[in-house]
Amino acid sequence: MKFKGQVWIVLALITALLAGCGGAGGNEAAPAASEPASSSGSKQVIKIATQSPLSGGSSVQGEAIKLGAQMSLEDHKEEFSALGYELELVPYDDQGDPKKGVANAELIGADQAVLGVVGHLNSGVTIPSSVIYEKYNIAMISPASTATDVTDRKLKVVNRVVARDDFQGPAAADYAVNTVGAKNIFVVQDKTAYGQGLAEAFRDAVQGLGANISGYEGITVGEKDFNGVLNIVAAQKPDFIFFGGMYAEGGLLVKQARDKGITAPLMGGDALDSSGMVNVAGAEVKGALYSSVAGDITNSDSGKQWADKYEQAFKKKSEGYSVYAYDSMSVLLEAIKKGIDENGGKLPAREAVSTAVRATKEFEGVAGKITFDEIGDNAYAKVFIYEFKDATYPGEMISEIENSK
Repeated sequence: MKFKGQVWIVLALITALLAGCGGAGGNEAAPAASEPASSSGSKQVIKIATQSPLSGGSSVQGEAIKLGAQMSLEDHKEEFSALGYELELVPYDDQGDPKKGVANAELIGADQAVLGVVGHLNSGVTIPSSVIYEKYNIAMISPASTATDVTDRKLKVVNRVVARDDFQGPAAADYAVNTVGAKNIFVVQDKTAYGQGLAEAFRDAVQGLGANISGYEGITVGEKDFNGVLNIVAAQKPDFIFFGGMYAEGGLLVKQARDKGITAPLMGGDALDSSGMVNVAGAEVKGALYSSVAGDITNSDSGKQWADKYEQAFKKKSEGYSVYAYDSMSVLLEAIKKGIDENGGKLPAREAVSTAVRATKEFEGVAGKITFDEIGDNAYAKVFIYEFKDATYPGEMISEIENSK
């Protein structure tokens, strides 16, 4: 009896397992392991990654990149669903750290469902990470990185929608010398690829315009006390100060300079284009200037509508790079859609997407037109000069400069 009971138990278990495997009539095959999964189970997933600092001193701008890209992806979901695909955003926190960016890039490359990347913020993270994207043939569009080496290395997958430092630096220098009338200028930079590159471009242009560089000093990212470098600044009595670096240090530099009685106008680059600058500097931000590669889209009705939609979606105002991340994602998705069409409705290879991105011409973005040249720079990129008239973000745009190249 004991033996017969065991047999019946085994038979019952086998029957139950067969019933479970059969599903709905036993006609549906399990998806192949190489096919990306989807939440609906019926559409193939296309993933787009973002890489930006979501923690640390640059997280305000980093989150703006993620949210701008997310908004574009959401706006295109229905369009891709009609083609049989499901879009999925995969955000990565690069922490503003080159090593973290590279490690994330390897993870992105290993995920075959990822067809493109929107990022990074920091040029110092973009440059090494983009080497990994090149290895995996993953198209990358930066909405923010300005260092010349980002595109001058001529990697086939690397593109950006904003202006380069060798455009931004001279534009800022021209404003300082020819508009403000500065003759004795002190330069401070944060020793990063971005900060040093921008500061050097500014310095060289200032000297070319006949003004004097009275000092050139470096600080370290993460520093909190700038009394040492500010004592050197004060001794030189400059009539203008330029800072190449991020808003976390820039805000403190402005605040501590004013506390020491240094009244010379202080200007930074596009990394000061953030509400974080106001949060750090407080009331002392009033009068500070910044050049930016991001325009104020709220000056137009369509731009204002976009900014209102962003604020409604995320319960916070857009930052300078929000809309550039939106446009970067839109260009990327347009290239993927073109690849799908040219591949008979099937998913295109990463290389085909990269080729289509680089071939982008006269794309009408929210922030402006985008046409990539042979190395991935945008022919329509501009530089803008802003002033913090009050302790509110954004500053007031006081000049707009088109690239003369």
